[in-house]
Amino acid sequence: MPVEFISATFLNQSTELNPIPGAPIDREYVERYARALDDYEFNYTLVPYDSSYFDPWTVGATIAALTKKLKVIIAVRPNTLYPTVAAKALATLDQLSGGRAVVHFIAGGSDVEQAREGDFLTKDQRYARLEEYIKILKRAWSSTEAFDWDGQYYQFKQFRSFVRPVNGKSIPVSVGGSSDEAYRVGGSLADIFGLWGEPLKETKEQIDKIYAAAEKAGRAPGDRPRIWVTFRPIVAETEELAWAKAHRTLEALESNSANGKPIFGASQAASTANAPEPQNVGSQRLLAIAKKGEVQDRALWYPTVTATNARGASTALVGSYQTVTDAILDYTNLGAELISIRGYDNLNDAIDYGRYILPKVRAGLVEQAKNGENGANGTNGSSTTS
Repeated sequence: MPVEFISATFLNQSTELNPIPGAPIDREYVERYARALDDYEFNYTLVPYDSSYFDPWTVGATIAALTKKLKVIIAVRPNTLYPTVAAKALATLDQLSGGRAVVHFIAGGSDVEQAREGDFLTKDQRYARLEEYIKILKRAWSSTEAFDWDGQYYQFKQFRSFVRPVNGKSIPVSVGGSSDEAYRVGGSLADIFGLWGEPLKETKEQIDKIYAAAEKAGRAPGDRPRIWVTFRPIVAETEELAWAKAHRTLEALESNSANGKPIFGASQAASTANAPEPQNVGSQRLLAIAKKGEVQDRALWYPTVTATNARGASTALVGSYQTVTDAILDYTNLGAELISIRGYDNLNDAIDYGRYILPKVRAGLVEQAKNGENGANGTNGSSTTS
């Protein structure tokens, strides 16, 4: 399948650079943002989940109604919705959108965040529950007969759904994470596996682990999860302008962090001055890699990681349009088929990516195909750090 691009959904003008605490939904902004993603040929938008933020199901249905081609990825935590209900909700969205629904599962990386909505399972238990949850959804989507379920976390009798996905079989399932349990569950059950942006070497190691888990689960090479990698590009016409923009971005992030200003308009304080080490393995990995150097490979920049204590996707790609294009191609040559890019000035950055990055990456892939290049077993970037 061709390489596809993912953005994230934003509902108002609040950004990490200029946060607006408690900002309500701006309907005109949502419409403009969603249609910009559609017009500039992003393939997906991720509707995130947070215990204190807007409902992703309502937002996702709205985005689907505003767009024609954009696929909507609903982020779901299993503790928030019973799996039979989620199966029907996703299939309903899939029908309303003409087959554009995708689900991204979050097992839960923070005990504190999970407890806010009554979830007190351990991390290993959360992954075991997620595994059971996905199996129920796939069964509900594909089964034409009523069925019972007697699992560790869910039990029901004679459930049957008349709400079918558009293709009559399933809806794409995405799983993310950087732990062995994430690799196991995602490798065995997911259609897509999401990774945060790490250097090429570390990314390749993670991809190998995901593929190994898929093979252990009995999946054929053609049935392995598609790899999704996420970055926060900071781009401009020249290298000098891009790096000046990057340092302005870092100054704003550090200032907001020091002052405890909220991130993206939600309720979480951004202060990292006394923040404990993140509990999730992905953030721990990012912080550990950040100690190895500010710039890694071709353009991967890590100060944005330390400035935010690796909260969420936080590694930047910095450089001219061509440099960042080449950096993304390095990852597609590793086997990444979905590239998630979102910036710090949400709408304007999405427009810039649509104008200057997506077309260049797609043209680069066409050129590679013409030249018969196959970079799936290698990389184009350097491995130096500074």
